[in-house]
Amino acid sequence: MTPPLGALRRGWTTGACATAATKAAYAALLTGDFPDPVQITLPKGEQPSFALAVERRGEDERGAWAEAGIVKDAGDDPDVTHQALITSRVRRAPAGAGVVFRAGEGVGIVTRAGLPLPPGEPAINPVPRQMMRAVVGELAAVHRDPGDVEIEIGVANGAELAKRTWNPRLGILGGLSILGTTGIVVPFSCSAWIHSIHRGVDVARAAGLTHVAGCTGSTSEAVVQKLHGLPELALLDMGDFAGALLKYLRRHPVPRLTIGGGFAKLVKLAQGQMDLHSGRSQVDRGELAAWLGELGADAALLQRAYKANTALEVLELAQAAGLPLGDHVAARAARTARAIAAPAQIAIDVVAIDRAGHIVGRCDTEGENG
Repeated sequence: MTPPLGALRRGWTTGACATAATKAAYAALLTGDFPDPVQITLPKGEQPSFALAVERRGEDERGAWAEAGIVKDAGDDPDVTHQALITSRVRRAPAGAGVVFRAGEGVGIVTRAGLPLPPGEPAINPVPRQMMRAVVGELAAVHRDPGDVEIEIGVANGAELAKRTWNPRLGILGGLSILGTTGIVVPFSCSAWIHSIHRGVDVARAAGLTHVAGCTGSTSEAVVQKLHGLPELALLDMGDFAGALLKYLRRHPVPRLTIGGGFAKLVKLAQGQMDLHSGRSQVDRGELAAWLGELGADAALLQRAYKANTALEVLELAQAAGLPLGDHVAARAARTARAIAAPAQIAIDVVAIDRAGHIVGRCDTEGENG
C-alpha cells in the first residue's frame, strides 16, 4: 500500500541537480573554489542546498574547465535516476556566444521533431536550461564576467539508465533527458512518465500520424499494434495514466486513438476512473456484476457474479453464459474516454484483452461493438 503523501520525502529533479552543479563549476572557473554546499533558487522560490560529490578542474586543447557533480536524491519516489551522478563541466565560450549547452556522457540527443527542442540539440529541457542560464547570469554579474560559457551536462551510466525510460521511442538517443519544471520530485506523482506521454503525443503529431494508441502494458500494446499495423512512433506509453493521456489529447488532438488494455483496467476506465493503478483505484465489482443484468443474465448468474473475487472471474462467468461483457466494458470505456477528451473531435476505439493477450472485447470508433 502506498503510504500517505504527507509521509513521503520529496526529492530533486535532474534539472535542479544540473543547475546546482553548474553553479558550483562556474564559481570554481571564476574563483578557483567550489562552493560546497551550493544553493540555488527553484522556479517557485525555494532555495535548496546540494552537497558536491565531484570537484574537478583541468585544462585541455579547448582551454580551462571546472566540473562539479551531485548525486541525485529523488526522495521516496521510485525514480530511475535516483542516486545517479549528475555532472556539469563549464568552460569559456567565444565572446558573444552566451550560454551554450552540450550533451556529455549519458545525456541524450534529440533526433525527432515534436519535442520541446529541435533535432540535434542535447536533451536538456527548456526549464533546466533557463535555470542554468539564471545561475550563470547571477555569478557573471557578481564577478563582472561576460558569462559566455559552454555547459556540458553528463549523467553517469545514463545510456544504460535511458534504456529503462521511453527516450529511445521518443527519438532521444544516447542517454537520458535533463528534466524538471519545478525542480522538485513529488513522490509517486509519476511526473516523468506523464511527461513521456505528452512528448509521445507531440512527436506523433509532428510526424503527421493520424492514428495513435495508448495501452496499459506491453501485451495490450503488441495486440493493438498488430491489429492496426501501427508504427512504433504511434505507440504512446499510457500505462495507468489514461486521464493524463486523454486530457493532453483534448488540447493536442489527433484524428484517431485506440485504447488497449487488460480487462480489469478497462473496467476501471468504464467506471470513470482516470488512474488505473491498483494502488490508486479499484474495480467496483458490484457495478460490474450489475452490467451482466443489463445483458440479460439470470438471477443465478447474477448471484455468482456478485460473489466473484475479481473482474476476470466475472468475465469468465459472462463468457460461459455467452454474454458479451467484454464488448460492453469496451463500449463504456470508450464513452468515458470520449467524455474526457471532449470537446476535441477524436475517434476513439477500445480493445480489451485477457492475461494471455486474447481479445475479449472491442468497441469501434462509432461506439459499436467490434
